[in-house]
Amino acid sequence: MDTTRLAEALLDRTAAFATTVTGADPATRVPTCPDWPLRVLVGHIGQAHRWSAGIVRSGPSPVPDPHDADAPENWADWLRQGAEDLAKTVLDAGETPVWTFFGEQHARFWLRRMLNDTTVHHADAALATGTAFEVVPDLAEDVITEWLEMLANPITAGLKPDFAQLHGTGQTLRLTDGDRTWRITREPDGITWTRDGADADVTLAGPVRDLLLVLTRRRPLDDVTLTGDRALAEHWLAHTAA
Repeated sequence: MDTTRLAEALLDRTAAFATTVTGADPATRVPTCPDWPLRVLVGHIGQAHRWSAGIVRSGPSPVPDPHDADAPENWADWLRQGAEDLAKTVLDAGETPVWTFFGEQHARFWLRRMLNDTTVHHADAALATGTAFEVVPDLAEDVITEWLEMLANPITAGLKPDFAQLHGTGQTLRLTDGDRTWRITREPDGITWTRDGADADVTLAGPVRDLLLVLTRRRPLDDVTLTGDRALAEHWLAHTAA
């Protein structure tokens, strides 16, 4: 997705997140984010958008801890303002390279990162409030792709040592919805992945939305069709907590 599409999608997804949490009890527990009530999830989203915009404008700063979002009646406006600020800041930055966890990149990095983070946390909010979660296929596809890009980057294991447990000796995992396919290989030095449809030791198949939710540990493994080595899939999920 180009920068304009990412910006539009961030605004749309943030609005959907806001609709999901509006009117809900701020103390509602979020089952997929242990120890977080809904107000902390809302605070995380609004704070992360503002933090990312600040990086694009002036460089890195410490990653903030999630904090409570006050005044639930103002959540929708507060969330919208943070998303609009990030989108505008990135669009204004043009081709200027900015700091990221993985070295300098186009400011678009932060728009994509926050869009995908917001998408996954929208699923968290939907699960917490018992509401529906839908996502357009191209966005669900990009969430999966970005997640694999990050896991394949050698820097990531330094950020979260448990990811080093994904190293292997050539074991393969395949994700497919029939139209989109990712094939992951666990190598001794880390993971690699391609978009080819070759067979694998274990295949997870289902709608791309369901693949996204299972891969990010928001839904159980049995929500998709598994063929092959179940233990390999379980090991992968056990060591990829975001």
